[in-house]
Amino acid sequence: MYPDHFEKEDLIKCGHGKLFPGSMRLPIDEMLMVDRITHVALDDGAYGKGSLVAELDINPDLWFFKVHFVDDPVMPGCLGLDAMWQLVGFFLAWNGGEGKGRALGAGEVKFFGQVLPTAKKVTYRLDIKRLINRKLTMAIADGSMEVDGREIYTAKDLRVGMFSSTDDF
Repeated sequence: MYPDHFEKEDLIKCGHGKLFPGSMRLPIDEMLMVDRITHVALDDGAYGKGSLVAELDINPDLWFFKVHFVDDPVMPGCLGLDAMWQLVGFFLAWNGGEGKGRALGAGEVKFFGQVLPTAKKVTYRLDIKRLINRKLTMAIADGSMEVDGREIYTAKDLRVGMFSSTDDF
């Protein structure tokens, strides 16, 4: 079994395929929207099927503040959503799933706040609703994103699958 927390170096190893067996990889460099995973477990969370908590440190020099938007810098909402998909894929690999992770969609997504360059920390929280380990490996999770302790995004039914081949995906 793997540890219940991971530092940035571990996440970078995952991006290069050196953390888990198989071909699951997190994005690297600017597209890795997580600095650390502070908690991951199989039998807790709102549905008793697992949870994950991760963090991203915010500073005004992050790349997206320079381009989104001129004179009105804000973290794009899609990056927070992508981070939650990244983390569902990480959960699958942590739980022994193998293959290339792909986001398969989400149910309801709501944005009711923003991440500005003055913020300090984003916290992502996932509650795994369903875990499928058959011919298809897939997880469905509800997620939320907080900035400096205030919830600003929610996403229901985040779906991520793992595939041995993505040629026809």
